[in-house]
Amino acid sequence: MRRIGLGSQILIGMVVGSLLGAVLGEAVDVLQPLGDLFIRLLVLAAIPLVFFNLLAGLTALSDVKTFGRLAGKTMSYYVSTDVIGLLLGMGAMAVLGPGVGMQLTGQVDGPVGTVPSIGDVLLGMIPGNVFAAFAEGNVVQIVVIAVLLGIATLMLAEAPRARLAGVYHDIASLFRRLVDVILLIAPVGIGALMAVTVGTYGVALLGPMARFLVGVYVAQLMVFTGYMALLRFGADRPSVRFLRDTGPLWATTAATTSSLASLSVALETAERIGLPSSIYSFTLPLGAQLNKDGTSVMLGAVLLFTAQAAGVSFSPAALLSVVLVGLLLSEGSGGIPGGGFVIALIYVQAFNLPIEVAAIVGGIYRLVDMGNTTINVMGDLVGTSLVARSESRRESS
Repeated sequence: MRRIGLGSQILIGMVVGSLLGAVLGEAVDVLQPLGDLFIRLLVLAAIPLVFFNLLAGLTALSDVKTFGRLAGKTMSYYVSTDVIGLLLGMGAMAVLGPGVGMQLTGQVDGPVGTVPSIGDVLLGMIPGNVFAAFAEGNVVQIVVIAVLLGIATLMLAEAPRARLAGVYHDIASLFRRLVDVILLIAPVGIGALMAVTVGTYGVALLGPMARFLVGVYVAQLMVFTGYMALLRFGADRPSVRFLRDTGPLWATTAATTSSLASLSVALETAERIGLPSSIYSFTLPLGAQLNKDGTSVMLGAVLLFTAQAAGVSFSPAALLSVVLVGLLLSEGSGGIPGGGFVIALIYVQAFNLPIEVAAIVGGIYRLVDMGNTTINVMGDLVGTSLVARSESRRESS
């Protein structure tokens, strides 16, 4: 196996796992602990890796002004692609109409949450307790802490700044090596997760749910096509080579359905394909929380699917509030398996639609989430490539 690359090993694990799931059905659930172990190890490494990688990247910048320019470019990209994802998700449902004439079944009792205000989102980014942010694994708060410490480090005198930058870099290298160690079991962990997925959902795709899933995947495929075009013409990276070099990351996103669990691999992948650490150390952790193109597609699709089933239509004027609320919710969705589904329920509830949709979409949500997470993380990496190319052009001009 040492002669076989990690991407090939993971592919073999996925094929073997899928075959086991198809043959054994739900009995393959006994392999779930292996997949859960792999996810837990990735999350274990992700939090300190994000923190020290970001500190190492920020202290490699020349000044605070450079950081402000990076932040502006990154957030402009994230907001734009999230809005496009919402519109594509709704557009796919409008064309396929999976909820038209359908009777919703099942019941979800009581409220499932509320739509956060812009103030709530901003305040939620600031930790009340530094240690609580790390204990809870709140990525966006950890990013804020690291950014503040990084800015403070940039403002120090040259000697202490250089010493701290060296420490940050060494610790970040240590945790990147830890990720390399964890990835040694990736073929087994991902194979187990694929086995359970196939064993559980092999016969679930019937009727309206099949059309819903096809619609989501088609919309996400359109987002993917846009990414490839951006890479080719905006980042000057051949798309085929990009996909080949980043293959293990997409196997991880599809199997874990967790942006947080995939973040460790994403950071390692960015390093391997030659992206500047001063950029990806900032854009990837921030994107894991704020850039949710795949989740946005799903939110738009679930909302319109539920509206179709309930016989409700949105006027063109209502689309603005639909997009704004969806954008707020996608920014606040957690990077954990299934986190987007709760956000989808809140989205449906915000427009007074029946949330019995949970009894339908919830049954196949993991299949939806495989695409969500892959598109989310791919958007982060593509955005990082665009920002890196933009900065490179600026420096050369």
